Amino acid sequence: MIRKKPLLVAGVLAAGLAFSGQASAQATIKVGVLHSLSGTMAISETTLKDTILMMIAEQNKKGGLLGRKLEAVVVDPASDWPLFAEKARELLEKDKVAVTFGCWTSVSRKSVLPVFEKDNGLLFYPVQYEGEESSRNVIYTGAAPNQQAIPAVDYLMKDVGVKRWVLEGTDYVYPRTTNKILEAYLKAKGVADADISINYTPFGFSDWQTRVAAIKRFGSAGKKTAVVSTINGDANVPFYKELGNQKISAEDIPVVAFSVGEEELSGLDAKPLVGHLAAWNYFESINTPANKQFIDMWHAYIKKAKRTTNDPMEAHYIGFNLWVKAVQKAGTTDVDKVLAALPGLETPNLTGGTAKMLPNHHITKPVYIGEVRADGQFNVVWKTNGTVPGDAWSDFLPGSKDIEADWVTLKCGNYNTKTKVCSGQNYK
Repeated sequence: MIRKKPLLVAGVLAAGLAFSGQASAQATIKVGVLHSLSGTMAISETTLKDTILMMIAEQNKKGGLLGRKLEAVVVDPASDWPLFAEKARELLEKDKVAVTFGCWTSVSRKSVLPVFEKDNGLLFYPVQYEGEESSRNVIYTGAAPNQQAIPAVDYLMKDVGVKRWVLEGTDYVYPRTTNKILEAYLKAKGVADADISINYTPFGFSDWQTRVAAIKRFGSAGKKTAVVSTINGDANVPFYKELGNQKISAEDIPVVAFSVGEEELSGLDAKPLVGHLAAWNYFESINTPANKQFIDMWHAYIKKAKRTTNDPMEAHYIGFNLWVKAVQKAGTTDVDKVLAALPGLETPNLTGGTAKMLPNHHITKPVYIGEVRADGQFNVVWKTNGTVPGDAWSDFLPGSKDIEADWVTLKCGNYNTKTKVCSGQNYK
């Protein structure tokens, strides 16, 4: 018996250490970060990864969440759309993350949707998109078309007097669906087919000389012409360079972009682009105490005083804070309970207003039109009065105008108000 005691003590110690290790492992709340850090979209998405890491660090300084530290699990889907689904599955099934912040392009979001719905994960998606979707498992903190594309066209039409339209996009779902909505909207406003030019180029497209020359010709018909750009990723850099090369100024043919912000312009000589436009829900140049504090926090975290902020960063800031509030309200990171807690929650945005989570899993956002400055920042030339509620389904497409999303009362993302039928989740 005497000989067995040390073994017994050793066994108890080993079990205690194992239990301590398990408790330590369980002490963190894992947060998935699903952004491209290589490939054509890295120019836009790397900053969003850094934003979430900063938000996690700030939350941990406050003591974490529910008495536990947050731990980032970062993966790189490398601008490869099928790889997004594989990495999402890895985050949910292997790493057991409580929430994921990620994706930029709609094709990446649609790639991961079946995974999040099958595994009942929670995705916060921070980028403007084409609408026509509302998933129970996704929170859309970027702009729907009625919070960006439609107001931008209204501004060009009413304030700039544009009569002729070039809808120029990267060849994937977001530009094609957005332009379908905009084409229907323009025609409803009396614009003729001959005054609408629609064109798509591949991801990473760089040989813009011929296409920009065609835009120049289209704009020489004696009617005020504008380009509505849904070009995504690093293709924007040679596109804007070619505009400068062909001396297409904002006075001649203004370009309003939906996917170009401070981050994309930071790699360009912005002087030839002065006066061109972007439509967003946030600009770094907006002077509010909340924005100044965010910019200071960003520079302190990233240790680069010239590193810019941008709209999708604000969307992640809003989404992260909404998730924290929902977890605190629910008292758990359980996805079902967090989803139930989210609708109706509010959190400050960075421009002086409030973002509210709506039953359709979209949020309220202000809309701003900004003009490019020589330093790559934007001067706000137009804004909405207050915030605009995100509309998941377009009022301008025949198949969508009768559809509503409501995860509180209807518990459905695509309820047809005419047939009274819910089609259920779109991505089973």
